Amino acid sequence: MKKLICLLLLIPSLMACSQDNSAPEQVLVQSIGEHERCHLCGMMITKYPGPKGTLQLKNTDISPKFCSTRDMFNFALQPENQRQISHLMVHDIGTTDWEKPNDSAFIDATKAWYVYGTSRKAVMGSAVASFATKESAQTFAEEFGGVVLQYKQITLGLLAGE
Repeated sequence: MKKLICLLLLIPSLMACSQDNSAPEQVLVQSIGEHERCHLCGMMITKYPGPKGTLQLKNTDISPKFCSTRDMFNFALQPENQRQISHLMVHDIGTTDWEKPNDSAFIDATKAWYVYGTSRKAVMGSAVASFATKESAQTFAEEFGGVVLQYKQITLGLLAGE
């Protein structure tokens, strides 16, 4: 009888192990504090206009933040950093203020659209403006100049002006 009871108690545990627990990983975007500094250049992040970026490193709670999407890309596209990153987030500048982007407007950087070469300035000169939709990016590019790009088209060479 004891063996039967033990077996009955063991079955739910075994069933739990066999269930598919592949629920999508939730991304927790950490807000950028007023006194935080850019992970790449050390400048005060919120002191300057334009979209910002943040990322999550794998297997850690470390979430570097950047004063511009340009700095975020310059860090994230380095081969030694690429394999360490689990998530990249940028401000959707189509839904938030250019001068002081709100962190509730963070979107997945890999799904965003970008305007490169715009006349709008950010902390490090010309911004790499980020948008949730292609239409928003095109409207911005028509007004402020630049070319509309997808995430995969942003390269270190492009950022270096090559």
